[in-house]
Amino acid sequence: MTEHQSIYLALAAVLFAVGAFGALTRKNAIVVFLCVEIMLGAVNLVFIVFASANQSAEGLFMVMCVMAVAGAEAAVGLAIFVHLYRKTGTINIDKYNLLKW
Repeated sequence: MTEHQSIYLALAAVLFAVGAFGALTRKNAIVVFLCVEIMLGAVNLVFIVFASANQSAEGLFMVMCVMAVAGAEAAVGLAIFVHLYRKTGTINIDKYNLLKW
């Protein structure tokens, strides 16, 4: 593992930690959604670094799969947020008790 790859892995770890912290502590649904996208970007960076280190295409294939899932997640997630905002007038996570009896 070269020095550049170690730097990229450290950057990915920091990005994932920031995304996880934001997803666990924020109350705005859109901010939580963006934090999940940051975490997916960090995972993509790790896949690219290891694909480069092993000179293989499997990691790049996984990046494409993760990007496709992230695109579908963005479309469905934003549609859900628009629906919830129209129905309740807010996107604050604490206001939704959908699983309560």
